[in-house]
Amino acid sequence: MPESVITYRQASESDLAQICALGLEVNNLHHTARPDVYAGDTTDPLRDQLHWLTRIAGEQHCTFLAERDGTAIGFITIRMEQQAGSLLQPLCYGRVGTVGVAGASRGQGIGRKLMQLAETWAVAQGALDLRLTVWAFNTDAMRLYQELGYEVRAVEMGKPCNAHETKEQAC
Repeated sequence: MPESVITYRQASESDLAQICALGLEVNNLHHTARPDVYAGDTTDPLRDQLHWLTRIAGEQHCTFLAERDGTAIGFITIRMEQQAGSLLQPLCYGRVGTVGVAGASRGQGIGRKLMQLAETWAVAQGALDLRLTVWAFNTDAMRLYQELGYEVRAVEMGKPCNAHETKEQAC
């Protein structure tokens, strides 16, 4: 039996439920590695629909979808940002938000193709640079990004505070 073709297109609001399902898979991966940061699994597949809707329909945002036989198997979000301030050179850039590929479809070049679509879109919007954030535990994603020419420019470090053991959270 011939292998089905993967197609790519810009997502629309009608894709929200499928993006929510893929987003939960990404969130669960992050929750497993960092339960102190990411909310756990949920029985509500549409829990994050408002979050994803702004990435689909928001101004200066774009979401691309990868499909096989009409079923979403991957997505990427990207938005345009403007760097400004007295200490920084003005710069218009694309910020990759989330890249998600269904577990059974990983390793087939889908994430790579989604990254290329996001880059093409951002450049067409006037981006002079592309940026993203990736957790240190996500070594597969880091390897892909480095293969695509991304470089480590900054390192965010964190340390949990023990204050929560003795007093309530302030914010």
